[in-house]
Amino acid sequence: MELTLLGTGTPEGLPRPDCPCAACAAALGPDARAATALLIDGTLLLDLTPGAAFAAARAGHSLGGVRQVLLSHPHDGPAVEVPAGLPAPGRVPDGRELALLTGHRVRALALDAPGTGYEVAGPEGERLLYLPPGAAPSGLEAVRTPYEMVIADVVGRPDALARLRSAGAIGPTTDVLAVHLDHDVPPGAELARRLAAAGARAVPDGTTLVVGAYEEVPDVPRRTLVLGGARSGKSVEAERRLEAFPDVLYVATGGTRGGDTEWAQRVALHRERRPGSWRTSETCDLVPLLTDPDDDAPLLIDCLSLWLTYAMDEVGAWDDAEWADGGEKALRSRVAELVAAVRAARRIVVAVSNEVGSGIVPATASGRRYRDELGRLNAAFAGECEHVLLVVAGQALPLRG
Repeated sequence: MELTLLGTGTPEGLPRPDCPCAACAAALGPDARAATALLIDGTLLLDLTPGAAFAAARAGHSLGGVRQVLLSHPHDGPAVEVPAGLPAPGRVPDGRELALLTGHRVRALALDAPGTGYEVAGPEGERLLYLPPGAAPSGLEAVRTPYEMVIADVVGRPDALARLRSAGAIGPTTDVLAVHLDHDVPPGAELARRLAAAGARAVPDGTTLVVGAYEEVPDVPRRTLVLGGARSGKSVEAERRLEAFPDVLYVATGGTRGGDTEWAQRVALHRERRPGSWRTSETCDLVPLLTDPDDDAPLLIDCLSLWLTYAMDEVGAWDDAEWADGGEKALRSRVAELVAAVRAARRIVVAVSNEVGSGIVPATASGRRYRDELGRLNAAFAGECEHVLLVVAGQALPLRG
């Protein structure tokens, strides 16, 4: 089954008309995207967009052989003109299946937003799933085999991928393509980086792919360390990397700090931002979580800085005498145990930590000790991670991976 993406952008396209934002200004050449439309084997068109015939011609195809046009989402504004020779666009009712004379079968999936998702099976049995913008499957049942290809709004609805993964619809070899791309993420390298973290990729308009053929699916890094200063956006970046995965275990190392209203507000903000399907554990006992053989859910640790504060409290590191009388050795042992657990971890791990070594020198001996030990911890933890990011002013700078 051959698929040509006539467009990969939102219904407004990218750049958006008359939009002055930085992302639209940079969306030039291959990063410019028309509204998403899919041509399958030259016979099935999913979503009719303005200029579809010209887009097909630029990609070396014709719409002359199209026998069915299906719409996936409501179209605002004036009705799109149907090119001469094309059948009138329609929509398959949720749960119904449409069999084409060409041997293709189309099944409509119910969504949690206006529109319809389409599962298309080719004559040889290969399957793809196409979801409209801003939508995720509703009431998805477990599937026996993953789709060969999933085409969805990865940036706008990463939780749709989480639902599909939970149901077994996305497997290690599923080619996940991002479409309905808008100006939410700067095009180019930043878009590719964010999609890769979700195991997805984007292709230029006009790209033709063979469904079921081997493609180099982006490898989701197993271990990632996200560094940054205060309010740099490091926690948001870490959370974003796991939005497309189900049943994430969020490990909060800061505790509740009873009576501290400012801390309570920060904790509440983090909870509101996280998907409702995530679990939360408030603990600094990280080693058992990292090495638990019975739990393979992704792990998000926020943050190592507070874990270090707890560990230094436990060994009496703030007192010079206790530090010299075994405290330093005990802390080194705890850090080594944590780093060894990260090395042995078989689950996806994303950890957050503060980068404090670039600021002013702390005025106290205990402050300098904490700064030094956090620098050592970050370096040792980063040494076990495939990806290391530094977040500055909300921008993630890859240091490794």
